[in-house]
Amino acid sequence: MEEQLSLFSASDVERYINDYVIPWGINIAMAIAIYVIGKIVVGLLLSVFRRVMAKSKYDDMLVDFLEAIISAILMLFVIVASLDQLGVDTTSLVAILGAAGLAIGLSLQDSLKNFAAGVMLLVFKPFKSGDFVEAGGTAGSIKKIGIFTTTMTTPDNKEIIVPNGNIYSGNITNYSAKATRRVDMVVGIGYDADLLKAKTVLLEMIAADERILTEPAPQVAVSELADSSVNFVVRPWVNAADFWGVKFDFTEAVKLRFDQEGISIPFPQMDVHLHKTDGE
Repeated sequence: MEEQLSLFSASDVERYINDYVIPWGINIAMAIAIYVIGKIVVGLLLSVFRRVMAKSKYDDMLVDFLEAIISAILMLFVIVASLDQLGVDTTSLVAILGAAGLAIGLSLQDSLKNFAAGVMLLVFKPFKSGDFVEAGGTAGSIKKIGIFTTTMTTPDNKEIIVPNGNIYSGNITNYSAKATRRVDMVVGIGYDADLLKAKTVLLEMIAADERILTEPAPQVAVSELADSSVNFVVRPWVNAADFWGVKFDFTEAVKLRFDQEGISIPFPQMDVHLHKTDGE
């Protein structure tokens, strides 16, 4: 009886090993091999990606983010392949992940819009950190370009965080994109003032300011015969960094110089005429 039980047990153990342990062991070993080899291949692909992006000189934040996304997608394929080797029904798993992704996408539409806009800003680079831009309903210097938002500092030192979707969906004016800028000013003189003398004085003032470029040539011309003044347009070219300094200094200098030269600068005024009637 004991011999039969011993033989029966040994036979069962052998059959169990052949039917379950060995096949499962092979599947587990294959799944581990798929995972390890897949992880190595993913690492090699990411290494190639990093080298290609480094040559393209894309923003480091964009490169890191794209690398994380690509790594997650590739590793998901590796994990699914490993689970499939173990006999897990990956079709249902993929369907669940797809449904979850769709639900998350619908609930995060605004965030995804900002994300897509952030990627476009980092790829096409309409501006960079330090540029003074007008975009998204505000104007300021770019402090940081993120995936979802862009941080700007206004001239009065306020920090504004603007969603990237607001920036990319509208016009972007980059005042720092070019090395030079034109300063547009309007200077009015009275109708009784000497027109040619005023023009000569303005040209002399332009020539005396070393910050004003000679090329392109500055322009001084009569632009309008207004209600109470003859208006000159004064358009000198300057380096972008000198724009506000020249604009403010030149405006002040015009008033001081015109006072010295006796050139009148008109201002709005109203004449009231009183008429007396008989009996008053």
